Amino acid sequence: MTTIKDSVHDHIEVEGVAAALLDTEPVQRLRHVKQLGTVQLVYPSANHTRFEHSLGVYHLADRALSHLGIEGRRAEEIRAAALLHDVGHGPYSHNVEPVTHRHTGKYHDDVYELLAAGSVGEILRDHGLDPERVADLVAGEGQYGQLVSGELDVDRMDYLVRDAHHTGVPYGTIDHERLIRELTFVDGELVLAEGNVQTAESLLLARALMNPTVYQHHVARISKTMLRRGAERLLDVTETAADSLRRMDDHDLLVALRTTDATAETARRLRTRDLYKRAVWAEIDAVPDDVVDAGVETIRDLEAEIASRVDLPPSHVVVDVPERPEMTESTSRVMVSGEMRRLGKQSPLVSALRTAQRQQWRLGVYAPASETDAVGRAAVETLGLDIDGALVSDVRPGVTATLDEFTDA
Repeated sequence: MTTIKDSVHDHIEVEGVAAALLDTEPVQRLRHVKQLGTVQLVYPSANHTRFEHSLGVYHLADRALSHLGIEGRRAEEIRAAALLHDVGHGPYSHNVEPVTHRHTGKYHDDVYELLAAGSVGEILRDHGLDPERVADLVAGEGQYGQLVSGELDVDRMDYLVRDAHHTGVPYGTIDHERLIRELTFVDGELVLAEGNVQTAESLLLARALMNPTVYQHHVARISKTMLRRGAERLLDVTETAADSLRRMDDHDLLVALRTTDATAETARRLRTRDLYKRAVWAEIDAVPDDVVDAGVETIRDLEAEIASRVDLPPSHVVVDVPERPEMTESTSRVMVSGEMRRLGKQSPLVSALRTAQRQQWRLGVYAPASETDAVGRAAVETLGLDIDGALVSDVRPGVTATLDEFTDA
C-alpha cells in the first residue's frame, strides 16, 4: 500500500491494482497536464494537475465502494477506472480537446486502445481485470460506470472541491462526504437516498457558481481559444498528427508551438500573458441563431470576413461561440416519498439556475488590444448582432460592450 498526502483529502491510501498502475507512463504523464488548462492565467495558484485529481477520484470511489458494499473484482475494476479516468486527456485538459476530436472522432474518455496496450494493459490483466471492461467504466457504461462518469459521479465531487481549493474561490465547496454516504442504487440507477434534495441542489449550485467565476471567466476563454487556434495551425502546417497531439502534455504542446514559425507568436502571447482583448461580449438574445449554432468552418469564414473589413490578418480576429446553455446535473436522481425523481422536476432551484445560466452566456470576439475598437464594430455588422445603444470602451483599454452591460464588461 502507498500513502499519499493530498491537499484536499489529506491522506490517500492507494493499494491493489491502483498502486500497481500509479507509476505507469500514462498515469505519470498526468503530472504535466494542468487540471484547469489556461485558468492559471486568471488564478495563479490553479496549478493543480490531472494526476492529483485522479488520485482524488480514486479516493472518493474507494469510499463510495465501501459505503455501497461493492467488493472483489468488480470493486477493483471501478478503482482502476477511477484512477485511469483521465489518462485520455490531451494537453491543457479540455482546452484542446475539440481540436483533436475533429480529427480523430475521439474524446478523452475513449481510452480502449490506451488501456489495452503497454504497461497499463499488462497490469490490468495481471490483476485479473479486463481492460475493455475498465474502459467501459471510464466511458460511464453500465450501472457501475455511473460512479465514474455520471450526474452523481465521484469525478465531479473531486474536481469541484479541488478547483475551488486551488483557485481560492468559495463556490465549489460541497459536502462530498454526505454525497457519498447518501448514494444508493435503485433499479440500476445511481440516486441519492430519501431526504437529499438539498444535497443534490448543493452539487448543482456549486457547479453553477464555478462556471462563470472560474471555468468560463473571460480571460480563461480568451486564452483557451488562442491555444486552440495555435493547435489547429500546428496540425495544418506541420507533420504533427492529431493522435500524437492527444498524447502530448502541456510542456510538449507549448514547445511545439514555440518552435513552429506559424505558431510562435501565439506561444509568445500565451507564455507572457499578452492576450487578445474583448472586442465584443454579447448576450445570447443579441446573437442570431445561425451564429449561435454555427460550425467551425462557418466561424472561420466569419473571422476572415471581420478581419477583411478592417484590413487585418485573419489570425488577428477570434470569434468565440460557446455551446448553448445546458445543465446536465439537473438530471440527477433523488428519492422523494419512495419514488425516484429527476432533480430538474423536483427542485424549483433548477429553473432559476437555468435562467441565470442563459443570462451569463456570452459570445466573444477577441483581437489584439490596439485593434479591438475597429474589430468590435466590424463584428457587430458581420455577425448581425442585435445590440441596442452605442458600443463603448470601458475603463480598461480594449474592451467593448453595450451601454446596458457596461458594468459587466
